[in-house]
Amino acid sequence: MNHPLSASTLSHLPVVVRRPRYDRRIVQPSLVHIGVGGFFRAHQAVYADDLLENGGDPRWGYCGVGLLPADSRMRDALRGQDCLYTVVERDGANSRARVIGSMVDYLFAPDDPGKVIEKLAAPDTRIISLTITEGGYYINRQTGGFDADHPDIQFDLANPASPRGIFGYLTESLHRRMLGHGNPVTLMSCDNIQGNGTLLKRHLTAFAERRDPRLADWIGRHCTFPNSMVDRITPKTTDEDRIMVRNEQGIDDHWPVMTESFRQWVLEDQFAAGRPAWERCGVQFTDEVAAFEKIKLRILNGSHQALCYIGLLLGHTYVHEATTDPDIRKLLQLMLQREVIPSLSAMPGMELDVYQAQVVQRFCNPAIRDTLTRISTYGASGIPQFLLPSIEDQLKRGPATLLNFVIASWFRCLAGQDDDGREIRLADPMAPALQEIARLARQDPESVFSGHDLFGPRLLESESFRTEVKRALQSFYRLGSRETLRRYTLQLAS
Repeated sequence: MNHPLSASTLSHLPVVVRRPRYDRRIVQPSLVHIGVGGFFRAHQAVYADDLLENGGDPRWGYCGVGLLPADSRMRDALRGQDCLYTVVERDGANSRARVIGSMVDYLFAPDDPGKVIEKLAAPDTRIISLTITEGGYYINRQTGGFDADHPDIQFDLANPASPRGIFGYLTESLHRRMLGHGNPVTLMSCDNIQGNGTLLKRHLTAFAERRDPRLADWIGRHCTFPNSMVDRITPKTTDEDRIMVRNEQGIDDHWPVMTESFRQWVLEDQFAAGRPAWERCGVQFTDEVAAFEKIKLRILNGSHQALCYIGLLLGHTYVHEATTDPDIRKLLQLMLQREVIPSLSAMPGMELDVYQAQVVQRFCNPAIRDTLTRISTYGASGIPQFLLPSIEDQLKRGPATLLNFVIASWFRCLAGQDDDGREIRLADPMAPALQEIARLARQDPESVFSGHDLFGPRLLESESFRTEVKRALQSFYRLGSRETLRRYTLQLAS
């Protein structure tokens, strides 16, 4: 018998399904999280649930917030289930389901902006966390600084009481704090961006300075912005996943989350108004988040991008299919060993060879069914931070042959068709703008270096970088994707 998920049906769920044993009625949402997607629900909310399960302070529950009109689907799913949802950990043929109860409220900003601002400004809101993707930080691609001229930013500056974007909501709530109770608050980015807390502080302060210099000064004295590194592979939920949860777990859940068993959270201990005892449930506190982050971004996220485009060109759909392709597997192993790992230093719990093997093994998990299309979402936003720094470091030692092959495979993929003429659609928001450049590059490979600002001056001035990318791109069109891949890996393996 299937049970619609809600607080009243928890006791009727199959005995194999783990569920909250703590009293959710006394859990207080002093944590507010903006951007309630699959990753947050499989990561930070799970850590909070673990802590509550183990006798943690009930003040540290979550209120979720959706800012975008598209978040109405999440609003409807969660409100109909008393903010409960199922997380299914999948490794091979094994699945383990648990119901997460640490989120006890959800607010949808387009319904009532004032209510969201009121919650963010409330004296008992101690931590505001974010997963809003890189695009939510309004980074000017040319300068790397704050894009103050963006229409969303200009709208929020002109309409402080009814904002649209993250900085408008945050500054209005902080302004009310400043004029009211004055309580400090921590703002914690959990996005996959280097120095995410530092970036959030810089851009929020820049926005606040334009609104009221006194507010910017108050933020500097009363708010903290810890940097963090987060990791858990969480593919997009599909209708097939919902059916699986219904048939195999006996739970009728409108928006379950599929994920792997692995999870990691490395965090600076910089909190203005207290924090949960997250170290009791596996969070690693350190002053060296950047070093952990560098390993993760260059090995895991860099490998994701490396296998994505050649995988699509060779007709693969899923990450595990691409990773278990022997030629792509060899590409990953050689690229990491020869051109990525030499620029990294191990950190506690992240020994480089062990971590590399662990990452590749995680990618091979067939139960996750993470799509290459999802990975392609992060092309133009991810490659500058996941791959280009490795190329710059490798060029100080010698050629970046396989890393440059990856850049060429990206532009070959952006052209829109594989070797057999099958259409390739990338989810990258920047793909349409880059597609014409990629198509021109078939006849003129030099085209890949103009019409955008992705590579930066140091790489554009590198003759080795430009020559290697052009050579690989020409090989893709002359010899085809499979033969080009094999020749490059054989060249490095010998």
